Amino acid sequence: MPVSTLAAQSGALRADGLVIGVDEAGRGPLAGPVVAGAVLLCKPRPAGLDDSKKLSKLRRARLEETIKRRCTWAVGVVEVEEIDRLNIFGATMLAMTRAVLSLCEQLGEEPAHVLVDGNLTPQGRTAEWRWNARPIVGGDALEPCISAASIIAKEHRDRLMRALAEAHPHYGWERNAGYGTAEHLEALRRHGPTPHHRRSFAPVAQLEMPL
Repeated sequence: MPVSTLAAQSGALRADGLVIGVDEAGRGPLAGPVVAGAVLLCKPRPAGLDDSKKLSKLRRARLEETIKRRCTWAVGVVEVEEIDRLNIFGATMLAMTRAVLSLCEQLGEEPAHVLVDGNLTPQGRTAEWRWNARPIVGGDALEPCISAASIIAKEHRDRLMRALAEAHPHYGWERNAGYGTAEHLEALRRHGPTPHHRRSFAPVAQLEMPL
């Protein structure tokens, strides 16, 4: 679709240009990557958008399919090695930057504004970030474009964790997505960390076990 046509149809087009929503999934888990989603909404926007954590699995999956089919979206992924090198905050900022870069490549156009869930943005914190950014606390429930980004990020990351669970079945990642549940912590004590565990996170670091 030509960029001019896409922009004309976008629900995130304002008088001063395109507006992209960004959110992340996976800051807190002990294992797996951190993933950011970036979305330029279509018009009319998908009905029922909300914070991905408030949606049922079925509703979230259906909304993801609609967003992917009708809107323009991208993800940015930062793997465990980079998380441990940068720290989780830096890795999250990098994932958001990669998501927006990928979306801009699809659009062939720069956004006028990027709305980011939370109280901080990558602006001034990641070298590659070059867009005007506005943080919105609770934005995943307030701004539809951020809600859409939160759905894209969570669904993408959950799929990655289910795939990793097939190779490492002891930790229950298909159920806990790498978060520190009792099941996951017990498996860590019994089997030790995998290459997908974040060694900079205390529950993993405290085990002091080699790969």
